[in-house]
Amino acid sequence: MGYLRLLGDRRILVLWLAQSLSVLGDRMYALVVMWLVWETTGSAALMGLVAVAESVPYVVIGTAGRRLLVRFASLGRLAALDAARTVVVGALPAVWAVHGASLVALLVVAGLLGALGALFDPNLGALVPDLVRADQVQEVTGLMDLVARIARIAGPGAAGLLLLVVPEVALYVVDASTFGVSAAALTLLSRRARASPRPAGDRGTSDAPGRPRARRLVAAYPLTGCMVGLHGAGQMLLGVALVLPALLALRGGEGAGAYAAAITATGVGAVAANLVAGNLRAASTVPAAYCLAWIAQGVVMTATGAVGSVGWIVGLSLLAGAVGPFCAIGLRTHLARFGRDERLAWMALDQTVLRAAGTVGTLVLPVLAASRPAAGFIAGGAATVAVAAGVWAAAVVRGLR
Repeated sequence: MGYLRLLGDRRILVLWLAQSLSVLGDRMYALVVMWLVWETTGSAALMGLVAVAESVPYVVIGTAGRRLLVRFASLGRLAALDAARTVVVGALPAVWAVHGASLVALLVVAGLLGALGALFDPNLGALVPDLVRADQVQEVTGLMDLVARIARIAGPGAAGLLLLVVPEVALYVVDASTFGVSAAALTLLSRRARASPRPAGDRGTSDAPGRPRARRLVAAYPLTGCMVGLHGAGQMLLGVALVLPALLALRGGEGAGAYAAAITATGVGAVAANLVAGNLRAASTVPAAYCLAWIAQGVVMTATGAVGSVGWIVGLSLLAGAVGPFCAIGLRTHLARFGRDERLAWMALDQTVLRAAGTVGTLVLPVLAASRPAAGFIAGGAATVAVAAGVWAAAVVRGLR
């Protein structure tokens, strides 16, 4: 019901629909770019290179681009970023038509999209809480999280259907159009935005002067710093999930069908659990609920490596998906309670840690676990439980705030 009430606000409805379309286009793009790299080069390693090319700008801007980041802290300037993304993505089919298949073009587009996304994502996350009352922050956080959950399921399916009638590179035009819609929606919202933002919660002020440095924030709020660190560590350890096809084959589930069933189960679990995590107040309690969610993620990961059948793995994939929204919404709701400047700094730090850790996990853990996927899942799950339990214990014993 919290989601339905929020969608009754025209501003939230416009933003949610536009971002749903934009993220859906992103998921289609993610599928198509990997396929184009494979089709062009036949190299799995180069597929990973494209993913790294998109992630590196997030880390660079999050680390050294603090002044640049705050220049886009308004809905109107976010609209300009989406307009730029429309041009970048829409230009690729023209380049493709003139110069033919080009790995360099794919890498350049991935890098530019990464840079624009690194400026867009934390700013949008910092601005959305100002569109609602303080007691609606968790609901709006969950509603925006639902965008990504639905897109992970619908994006590949929509791309598959479109590829039946259009060539792969034409999906870049579709993705460009979704950014164009988002730019128009943000422009409309920026014209209707209130002159003064709502008061922030019990952390900081919405008009705090200056540009807070991440180091000072972590020193002032060590509990929040530990939670962001847990987010990064958990994301890195989730990199072992890339050897799921090998684990399924080991348990007798060779072929794409078993893998598709596990991925679908993960998506269904995430969408269903989002409806609870976005509306249940206890889900945003820190550090208890957040650490418990990561402990549950580790337990599920360990069990996935230990079970002996494909059916159990698919069932545990449903549970793994269900835990995800509790991790994401719990942290985002906590960060949204800071004043706008501090909120932006925290969200940029979280994004930087997440991208850096995720890239390391993606590049390293599958290599380590490839020969023994079951042991990889068990070790990754045990490490996740240990880190989450350690953060919780430190928070309780040392009285972190």
